[in-house]
Amino acid sequence: MTEAAFASDLHTDGSADLVLEADVLVVGGSLAGCWTALAARAAGAKVVLVEKGWTGTAGVVAAANVGGYSVAPDAASAERRRIVEARHDAAEGLDDLVHVERVYAEAHRAYAALEALGFRWDARANAGARFGRFIGPYTLHVLRGALERAGVRLLDHAPALELLAHDGAVAGAAGIERKTGRTWAVRAGAVVLATGATAFLSGAMGTHGVVGDGYLLAGEAGATFSGLEFSTLYGFAPKGSPSTKGWWTNSASWFDAAGRPLGAASGRGGMAEIARAVLETGGIQAIIDRGPDGFEAFSRLNHPNTFQYFDRLGIDPFRQRFAVQMIYEGHIRAVGGVVVDDACSTGIAGLYAAGDLTDRSRLTGAAMCGAGPAVAWCFASGEWAGRAAAQHARARTDRPARLEALGRVGLRFGTGGRNRPDEVRTAVRSEILPLEKTYFKTTTSLERSRTTLDSLWDRSAAGFRTQTADDVLKAREAAALVAAARLQTVASLVRKESRGLHRLEDHPVSEGRMARPVLLSGLDTIASDWSREPRMAVQNFGTLSNAPHP
Repeated sequence: MTEAAFASDLHTDGSADLVLEADVLVVGGSLAGCWTALAARAAGAKVVLVEKGWTGTAGVVAAANVGGYSVAPDAASAERRRIVEARHDAAEGLDDLVHVERVYAEAHRAYAALEALGFRWDARANAGARFGRFIGPYTLHVLRGALERAGVRLLDHAPALELLAHDGAVAGAAGIERKTGRTWAVRAGAVVLATGATAFLSGAMGTHGVVGDGYLLAGEAGATFSGLEFSTLYGFAPKGSPSTKGWWTNSASWFDAAGRPLGAASGRGGMAEIARAVLETGGIQAIIDRGPDGFEAFSRLNHPNTFQYFDRLGIDPFRQRFAVQMIYEGHIRAVGGVVVDDACSTGIAGLYAAGDLTDRSRLTGAAMCGAGPAVAWCFASGEWAGRAAAQHARARTDRPARLEALGRVGLRFGTGGRNRPDEVRTAVRSEILPLEKTYFKTTTSLERSRTTLDSLWDRSAAGFRTQTADDVLKAREAAALVAAARLQTVASLVRKESRGLHRLEDHPVSEGRMARPVLLSGLDTIASDWSREPRMAVQNFGTLSNAPHP
C-alpha cells in the first residue's frame, strides 16, 4: 500500500475497510487505557479500545513491578500528610497538594474496584504502596479479562494514525491493522488518548514502540503541552540489560571505568558525578554492598527481571563489581505532556487524555513521577477521563456523515517523498539521548538541536518513502518523535534556570519567578506561554477534605 493509497482509502465518509461506531474510543491499551475503557463502560458508554500492540502486554507497565500510592478515607492525618507530601520537596514549587490528595484518594477507590474485578495483590508489600504491588503482566492480564467481560470492543495490533473531527470537535480516529494492512475508522462521541509518553527508543525496559504518538495526535488537534523541559532523566541498568529499575542504586558503591571511587553520593543523588564519569572515563561500575540487612533476599524476590541478567552472566552483584549503563527514560518516568483539566479534558471538544501522555507536574512538580505517583495517576486519570468522555458522548446528538481527518505529517503531505523513517528516527535520537546534549544541557547546545530538529520536521512534512502499511506507521512514528523532541527542546530553551529534572549548565540555579509551568502549543510553529499562575502553596494543605471529588 502506498502513502497515496492510504490517504484515499481512509476516506472519512465511512469507506475504510473496517468502520465502527462507539460512544467512547480509547487509544492505548496499557494501564491508563484499560482503566479508562472500564470507567467509560461503567458509565454506560459503548466503548472501543484500539492498541498498537496487544492489550494485556502493551506499554511500559507490562514489564514492570511497582507500587501505587493512595490515601484511604480513614487515614490518620499524619499518614495522609506523609503520603501526599512524599515528593513535595523535590517538586520545587510546581505541585498542587490539593490535586495530589485528590489523585491518591481516587486511586484508593480504583484499587478497591480492581480487587472487586478479581485482582489479587502481591503479598510482597512495597514501601509507600497502600495495598501492595502491581505485577505488570498479571495486572494487565486481569484488566484484559475485565474489558472482555464488560463488552469493550478490542482492536489489537491496530495503531491509530490520526484523529477525526467535525466542526472543531474530535469525533473519532482512523488507522491500520498491522497484520493485514487493512484500514479502520472508529466514529465516536469522544476520544481518550492513553498512548503513553516516550523515551525516544532508548532501549529502556518496556519502552519499545512507545514513541509519543499521542503528542502528535493531540498537537494536530490543537492541544497544549506543559512540563516537557523536565526531561533530564536517565536510569541505571547493568550494561547489556534494559532494566532501569532503581531499587538498588542507593545501596551501591560507584566507580568510574578505571575503578576509582565516585565519592559518597550514590544513585540518583550522585547522578551528575556519575554522568560526568561516563563522559570522561568511558563508563561506570557498581557493586550493591551498602544495603540493609535482608536487602539481598528482598531484591532477588522482588526484582526478577534484573536478576535474569545477572544470573545469565554468572554475576553476583552483591559481591562483584559490574558495568553499568545510563539509559534515557524521558517522560516515561518524568512529568511533561498534554495539559488536562480536572476531568482530563484537553480543552478540545471531545478529546480527553489519561496516563503518562499527560502533564503530571501538578502531581510531582519538577521531579520524577515514575512508580507510586505514576500508577496512581494512571488509575485516577483513567477514571476521570472515562467518566467525562462518556458524559460528553451522551450529550452529543450529531453524527455527521463525513468527518475531517486531522493527520498531516507522514500521511498526506509530500506523497512520493524521499525521506526514510529509520533515518529520521536515528537523527532525532542523536539529539536527545546523549548525556552531553540532554543531561548537560546548555543554551548553545539546545539551539543547535533545535535547528536540526526544525529541519527534520520540515523534511518529514515533505514526505516519506512508503510502500506498505507498516511503512506508513513508521513514518507517523518518526513524525511523532520529531514533534516530541522539538517540544521538549523549545521548553528547555524557554526555562532559563535549573529546577528539578531540568538542568542548564549556563543557568545553574533556580529562579523564584519561574515557579510556574511553561505552556507550549503548535507543531509547525511552537508558541510558549508563562501566563498561568503558580501552583497552590503548601500552607493550603490544611484545607484538604476526605470527601470524594464530585
